[in-house]
Amino acid sequence: MTDAFWDERYRTAELIWSETPNQFLVSETADLTPGRALDVACGEGHNAIWLAEQGWTASGTDFSAVGLEKARALAGQRGVVVGFELHDSTTWAPPARSFDLVCVFYLQLPEPERSAALVNAMAGVAVGGTVLIVAHDVDNLAHGVGGPQSADVLYSVDEVADLVRSSGFDLVKAHQVFREVRTPSGETARAIDTLVRAVRRKEA
Repeated sequence: MTDAFWDERYRTAELIWSETPNQFLVSETADLTPGRALDVACGEGHNAIWLAEQGWTASGTDFSAVGLEKARALAGQRGVVVGFELHDSTTWAPPARSFDLVCVFYLQLPEPERSAALVNAMAGVAVGGTVLIVAHDVDNLAHGVGGPQSADVLYSVDEVADLVRSSGFDLVKAHQVFREVRTPSGETARAIDTLVRAVRRKEA
């Protein structure tokens, strides 16, 4: 999907996504010491803003200028400073090894754009730093609810884990995780995500 598509989707008075942080961001950063953090494809900025509220020096990038406008407004309302920048994750890489935490949440792209974006994001992780990737899993099509309905843009744990290892990281976690979601009928159902967390090796 293009930046124009997302600009149009974000062009609403209300937020498209929740103001609350992703539940896996909260759980997977609980044992980390705040430092420099980057949220790639940050959308309206709720994850980067939450990181700033926890004491991280937080930045966020996205290719939607409208989404970033909403992110800056939300950061101002919440009283935190976050550096939001306009970048396309498939062609832009952050400064090499500059962040203690790089997050990529629900960046649902087909190949080869998906791998390019993830490799670019991982380039920004410092030695000893963490990359955290969460996305809609391919098994969600048959066994979960919600999310994209095209397998081309869905992730698998093994594929992401292999890419992360080959990029100079040691895996901490690589498995499917489950989210409770509300269906249109008001019932509670389960969505299936890929979660990969890893630390950059010192020798890489």
